[in-house]
Amino acid sequence: MCGIFGVYNYYGDVGEFRQRALDLSKKLRHRGPDWSGCIVADNNIVCHERLAIVGVDTGAQPLTNADESIVLTVNGEIYNHKKLEAELKQPTSFKTHSDCEVILHMYSEIGTDVCAKLDGMFSWALLDRRSAKSRLVAARDPIGITTLYIGRVSAHPETVFIASELKSLNEECDQIDEFPPGHYFDSEDGQFHRYFKPDWWTPERIATAPVDYRQLRESLTAAVRKRLMAEVPYGVLLSGGLDSSLISSIAVREAARISASAQSDTEDIDTRGARYFPRMHSFSIGLPGAPDLIAARKVAKFLRTAHHELTYTVQEGLDAVADVIYHLETYDVTTIRASTPMYLMSRKIKSTGVKMVLSGEGADEVFGGYLYFHYAPNADDFHKETVSRVHNLHTSDCLRANKSTMAWGLEARVPFLDKEFLQVAMNV
Repeated sequence: MCGIFGVYNYYGDVGEFRQRALDLSKKLRHRGPDWSGCIVADNNIVCHERLAIVGVDTGAQPLTNADESIVLTVNGEIYNHKKLEAELKQPTSFKTHSDCEVILHMYSEIGTDVCAKLDGMFSWALLDRRSAKSRLVAARDPIGITTLYIGRVSAHPETVFIASELKSLNEECDQIDEFPPGHYFDSEDGQFHRYFKPDWWTPERIATAPVDYRQLRESLTAAVRKRLMAEVPYGVLLSGGLDSSLISSIAVREAARISASAQSDTEDIDTRGARYFPRMHSFSIGLPGAPDLIAARKVAKFLRTAHHELTYTVQEGLDAVADVIYHLETYDVTTIRASTPMYLMSRKIKSTGVKMVLSGEGADEVFGGYLYFHYAPNADDFHKETVSRVHNLHTSDCLRANKSTMAWGLEARVPFLDKEFLQVAMNV
């Protein structure tokens, strides 16, 4: 993942504002320390702070089409990029090896319908200059795994600011809103449009499908396998609990299978990560002697991962709170408490050279794993609560996982929130 910043239809001298835009984009550089890019087109500015994980050699952004009439900046990963590239109807010359470039070319063929075709976690902003008036289209992934905000200036309502974090907007905008997950924004009408419309999204619709354990297993395995897409060292966050242990075990098994098999050009997913780095690293953190560390150690030994056990003191946790709040951009006590060890662990993980990890966020919301679910009065209310919790993940666990890790330029991927896996699990 990366950091994105853009200004559409700027009300002043865009040339003079360019340096200011670079300064605002720089506030996101912890998210993307590997390279920076900026394109000024007409009265629009598109910036990018890159964390290089896929297409390391050529994937610098913003991305453009051949005549630079379409400009794209993306934060995220598109796991089905190979499949989408094969679906393009027009002969297309790709400038990079980035998994995100396909968004640009697919948009040029089918417009905003591209949003529903994407399988991944993403926030992006696209500037379409093919008409007399430029058009801004921006989108956020279905659940809100990535963060995105939109800002405006009351005195100049025609101007739109967009950024991965609030800290790039608060000095310029007097109106800032969270970009709703599962929507795209279109400057042609100035409205958000929902593109993610699964049948389980409405809480009042009670799931009736009988549990199919094979289907659950296969869909979760596929969710983990596609997330091994990388060109850099990667690992798993391992607390020793059920969720992270399950993700870790699948990741170890699938990485071994991929590295042992012949490479196939017909496979829909990108398997470079497991071929480049077949040995899985696992990471756990806790206070000295914490039960989680002991449990994680046992799981890591069983899975034969290269395990890294990290500890911190209470004082180190307290010392980090101010920085955690700065990066999270929230004062929610529960989120801050849960984020502090993840923030500290991410710093140590990055020091090992690992740039991407798999994590178990979302399982408790999908399957009703929190203790209070035991007090649901009936099955229908239980299901409604799980749907509500998934709806609101972008305000809690997704925000924590994204900003705690990206504070140090570490990307966290969450297989339990794969949209195809959710389609199976939320219908049970």
